[in-house]
Amino acid sequence: MKFIESTGKTVEEAIDLGLKELNKKRDQVEINVLEFPNKGFFGIIGSKLAKVKLTVLNRAEDDAKVFLEDLFKAMDLEVNIDIKKENNNLQVNLEGENMGVVIGKRGQTLDSVQYLLSLVINKNSDKYIKVFVDTENYRKRREETLIRLANKISNKVRKSKKTIALEPMNPYERRIIHASLQNNPYVETHSEGKEPFRKVVVGLKK
Repeated sequence: MKFIESTGKTVEEAIDLGLKELNKKRDQVEINVLEFPNKGFFGIIGSKLAKVKLTVLNRAEDDAKVFLEDLFKAMDLEVNIDIKKENNNLQVNLEGENMGVVIGKRGQTLDSVQYLLSLVINKNSDKYIKVFVDTENYRKRREETLIRLANKISNKVRKSKKTIALEPMNPYERRIIHASLQNNPYVETHSEGKEPFRKVVVGLKK
């Protein structure tokens, strides 16, 4: 966990200075007072500042909301953000008028938002948190599209007896293609190439 020690003339001042340095709100940290202020003799000799320790709480929902609000503000988009955390999974659903911009071509922008959010959330987390970002049920619709594509390509390969390489996809989408054809009695799949141009290749079973 990330923490800092901060000093001030009073406990409140020490806390405020620490929060400013961490760029956190009071409910996002655990506060421990290490030393209370002491004015000493005549208010001068032996005077001592207040010292506090602020420990950042691993509140993934708060960090996620702050990051996404700043991101969409920079994109000049009004987006409603719904965040739910279950165990080590963070589910984020986005709603707004211009979600096509957030989704991007074949979901590339949405994937980028998910990737960046995962970096932010896991930066100060003791345990890895899996982040899932969706909008307008895009992930489910994309999965159904990929399953249809996998079945269409498998039929083409079976009839033509020729190997077919699909367009480059991210790991999540490649897994859907592989899983869809895993039990197909006629074709088999494997991935070729390097990220971000890695793609699924479908061929006849040997």
